[in-house]
Amino acid sequence: MAPADSKRRKPAITISRSDHETLARLADVIAERNPAVAEELTAELDRARVVADASMRDDVVRMGSTLSYATDTGETRTVTLVFPAEADISAGRVSILTPIGAALIGLSPGQSIDWEARDGRVHRLTVESVERPAGAGGLQQAS
Repeated sequence: MAPADSKRRKPAITISRSDHETLARLADVIAERNPAVAEELTAELDRARVVADASMRDDVVRMGSTLSYATDTGETRTVTLVFPAEADISAGRVSILTPIGAALIGLSPGQSIDWEARDGRVHRLTVESVERPAGAGGLQQAS
């Protein structure tokens, strides 16, 4: 039997139209200087179901979301998904341009995903909760 395969089928994800457009531009900008990260982000964007911003459920990870997840080692972490300029791992702000950041976008509570760390090890995480970003569509409630 082959070792754990990071190409295992990934869960369905949903991304808001504005996040999709912004992240596609970001991937284009970084493609020349960091092609592996750009490819990872682009792959996630390509497989996402894109919805109107007003139709985005509150419990879907998007830019600015604070979420809790459990790792395959049993740890639970709470992080906020941010753009690179706002990243600060010591403050729990994870860049979308990291392997885990790209893996988190579009997930909902209960969904799991495998992601490959920069050292080549494959990890699995399961989203436990998601908080809507401050200022994101004030009236939409999770369904």
